[in-house]
Amino acid sequence: MTNERILWADDEIDLLKPHIIFLEQKGYHLTTVNNGRDAIDLVRENFFDIVFLDENMPGLSGLQVLQELKTIDPTLPVVMITKSEEEQIMEDAIGSKISDYLIKPVNPNQILLSLKKNLDEKRLVSEKTTSDYRQEFREISMRLGDRMDHNEWSDFYRKLVHWSMELQSTTDEGMNEIFRTQRLEANEQFSKFIKNNYVQWLKDQSKAPTMSHTLIKSKLAPVIKESGDSTVFLLVIDNLRFDQWKTIAPQLKEFFRVDSEEIFYSILPTATHYARNALFAGLMPSEIERVHPQLWKNEDDEGGKNMHEEELMAAQLKRLGFDFKWSYNKITQLHQGKKLSDQFSNLMTNKLNVIVYNFVDMLSHARTEMEVIKELADDEPAYRSLTASWFEHSPLLDILKKVAESNCKLVITTDHGTVRVTNPIKVVGDRNTNTNLRYKAGRNLNYNPKEVFEIRNPADAFLPKTNVSTSYIFAQNEDFFVYPNNYNHFVNFYQNTFQHGGISMEEVMIPFIVLQSK
Repeated sequence: MTNERILWADDEIDLLKPHIIFLEQKGYHLTTVNNGRDAIDLVRENFFDIVFLDENMPGLSGLQVLQELKTIDPTLPVVMITKSEEEQIMEDAIGSKISDYLIKPVNPNQILLSLKKNLDEKRLVSEKTTSDYRQEFREISMRLGDRMDHNEWSDFYRKLVHWSMELQSTTDEGMNEIFRTQRLEANEQFSKFIKNNYVQWLKDQSKAPTMSHTLIKSKLAPVIKESGDSTVFLLVIDNLRFDQWKTIAPQLKEFFRVDSEEIFYSILPTATHYARNALFAGLMPSEIERVHPQLWKNEDDEGGKNMHEEELMAAQLKRLGFDFKWSYNKITQLHQGKKLSDQFSNLMTNKLNVIVYNFVDMLSHARTEMEVIKELADDEPAYRSLTASWFEHSPLLDILKKVAESNCKLVITTDHGTVRVTNPIKVVGDRNTNTNLRYKAGRNLNYNPKEVFEIRNPADAFLPKTNVSTSYIFAQNEDFFVYPNNYNHFVNFYQNTFQHGGISMEEVMIPFIVLQSK
């Protein structure tokens, strides 16, 4: 039985006695008044879960009462009930943030449905979501037992992202734990899939998915060719997971329609130094080092590792036969985003505008370094929520609105994703070993081979070889590398943070989205 308190204001309240009895039998507590002034006084002095409000009453009209009620309590759900079907009244009521709008005569089930929608929606959605996932749990588990190819893995990951986002609203902690266990199992199987196929993909591209170094040629180039004389914008949001894309997508649907939504595979390491350079160069890291030695920096070289993306992209565009005016813009600070937005008109003289936006990567690092961010994004739903909040208030959204107004094609993609790490793995390396927690590159690495994906010969994975004995190892699933000395300190500091560089669905399978202005 329910205990919600309802206030019903209607000048013909006596005629609604059957409705009132019906709701009381359902367990609701009703208070009734026959004018707006009494309704306002009661709301000021008492707590109600919801108000049913007649639009046409003597004295204060329903719309006037609505304004007063929202002033007293902006969060109070108000359902407007009226005989009128005038569009203007509907628009005024909706504009005043009513919770529902019913046309007289109303029957008891209409009232009950409105109550369920406004008071019980969260519980009902939670229960329905839990029920639906429970039914699909077995099918997902069976698919994990199949030998899936890269396309099937992409489809499977889409389904997991869907359930991850659906289940974030459920209050059933047991079901959330079941889903987490299933996702862990999926990542274990995906890591095996990558270990069994990755090197072969690089040797025979015909068997490989679209990857970082083939993305521009196979996916962006056709968009540019098909766009005719229109300007194309390529937005690379660093470190954007597929679920984060799905989180910000609703904010873009007002301005764009989605022409295509694809998943491609990041190269290893799933780190900016390697994956983003490969994306812009159209080459694997060892090929960049060979073809553009002046533009590549190895792990132990001084200076930034992504300082030459514009030159690498220029070389790739030339190699692809493109000869047009284009721009490259990297945004790492708020003022740079605002400046680019202010100077947007200058971009419209280019055929292609590349914008690299680093916020999500900075959020990931801040999630590690700053206690306040750790608290704000202590799990994946919160991490997605923080991304959506940033996007809603960012200069980037202002820029994209201008892209839409200019009737341009917009391509959104990324270089790699990120995964929340929980399980420390011990590794030993010399002082020249890199510091990334999800991959290690160096000589004399000491580790348990069963716990990692190892590349003993870097040439097999088209990775640079800085020393005759250089090897690479990659963390899998939710593992992260920790040195035995200061073990407890590093575990406490990095556990449950978001990291990248290794093998997981979240890091490897990432979005490539083509949007057209509405």
